[in-house]
Amino acid sequence: MKKTHCLLVMLLWLCALGAAAQRPLDLQGHRGCRGLMPENTIPAMRKALDLGVRTLEMDIAISQDKQPLLSHDPYMNADFVRTPAGRPIPKTDEQHYRLYAMPYAEIRRFDVGSQGNPKFPRQQKLRTYKPLLAEVIDSAEAYAHLKKRPAPYYNIETKVTPAGDGVLHPAPTEFVKLVLAVVVAKGVQNRVIIQSFDPRTLEVVHRLYPAMQTALLVENLYGLEHNLKGLSFKPAIYSPAYQLVTAGLVQDCHARGIKVIPWTVNSADIFAQLVQQRVDGIITDYPDLFGARKP
Repeated sequence: MKKTHCLLVMLLWLCALGAAAQRPLDLQGHRGCRGLMPENTIPAMRKALDLGVRTLEMDIAISQDKQPLLSHDPYMNADFVRTPAGRPIPKTDEQHYRLYAMPYAEIRRFDVGSQGNPKFPRQQKLRTYKPLLAEVIDSAEAYAHLKKRPAPYYNIETKVTPAGDGVLHPAPTEFVKLVLAVVVAKGVQNRVIIQSFDPRTLEVVHRLYPAMQTALLVENLYGLEHNLKGLSFKPAIYSPAYQLVTAGLVQDCHARGIKVIPWTVNSADIFAQLVQQRVDGIITDYPDLFGARKP
């Protein structure tokens, strides 16, 4: 039975590769490549580019001095962050280190890589920090040029919730303006997607930069129709948890002119299934599982 399953997975994988070769598939590195390098860091973004990722996926938080930086959590996560003195942070204390209450110069002193992340045993341990969005774009652009790879795309998530307004981050309009000011200053707005679970930030992006791509992140069970009604416009991308993807969902999105890019796909058989369902991209912690792509 086990051998039969392996053969079936291999067959699906080969079929998926054939299908993917016939149409472009946007391979996105989740938080850079969280499974291999410390998440949301410059080393993670560079490693993702080495592995042929087209789009660098990342999360944005805002510091006390209103600088957009890469961080999934609005505080220092005790799972993998150490203090500037090199000490682990007790889980009970992590929310005392609220990023929106800390100037960026202080945030930068914390080590987010030496401890490693117990959820990702393959992740390389190295001392690194939470970088500014501007620094990440500069680094990625220069690295892609150095390696003679295509200029990368950026999928930037605004980590915003109604409960967090004014406490964990600025209100949506200010948050989006801070992020887009960096994007426009770096001249990469034509290669940027702004994604969010919070429709409020997507509405601000659409109002200020209607040509910019937006992605609605989804993890609820309400369905496509309900979720799209939360927006006053049609997003470029519908981005559900991969478990929510069906062939019917993909067909419904494509009929509306909306792409489907699910998250977070970390196994070859799920990848093969999704490609067969004709998704437009894959967000993964492990870009190495899906084959390096040379420019």
